[in-house]
Amino acid sequence: MGFLCKAVDTLLLVAFTVMLFAGPLIDAQLVFPVTAFPEVLVRLKQRYVEEYQDYLMAEKPHFFVALVWFELIFQWPLVLLNIYGILASKPWFNTTCLIYGASVITAMTALLGELLGSQKASDKLLAMYSPFMGLGVLALLRGLVPHSAKSVAVGKKPAALARKKKA
Repeated sequence: MGFLCKAVDTLLLVAFTVMLFAGPLIDAQLVFPVTAFPEVLVRLKQRYVEEYQDYLMAEKPHFFVALVWFELIFQWPLVLLNIYGILASKPWFNTTCLIYGASVITAMTALLGELLGSQKASDKLLAMYSPFMGLGVLALLRGLVPHSAKSVAVGKKPAALARKKKA
């Protein structure tokens, strides 16, 4: 179980690191003036919109803009905490990971509902957004697993009990 948790934590760390940069550099372009961003980032976002035919980022419907605000104000700080929690093996990591997972699942339910219901989304766009639902589920499940940084290995006695008693 320990190896599996470490593998999941590594996967989450990579995903959180991507989200650490993607949120404020790409997604924030939907809610802040484009002039506040370097030209290279604006072109990167535009290339993504064209390549994946992401009509949500192009049309900016109100619910999508609200979800971006939610990501920047609520989820992005949780990403920071989760990165620190993984790297420092903090016992509260489970709680922040659980909260992050539940919030991502909630947001992705609305997004995927729109993408599937509107019939506007290409398969490529669905393939781009769908893994985020998996990330939310993975984070939620990881948050439910007890913190094991200080657990004693099975079959080994703690050092205090390992000493022989003198008669």
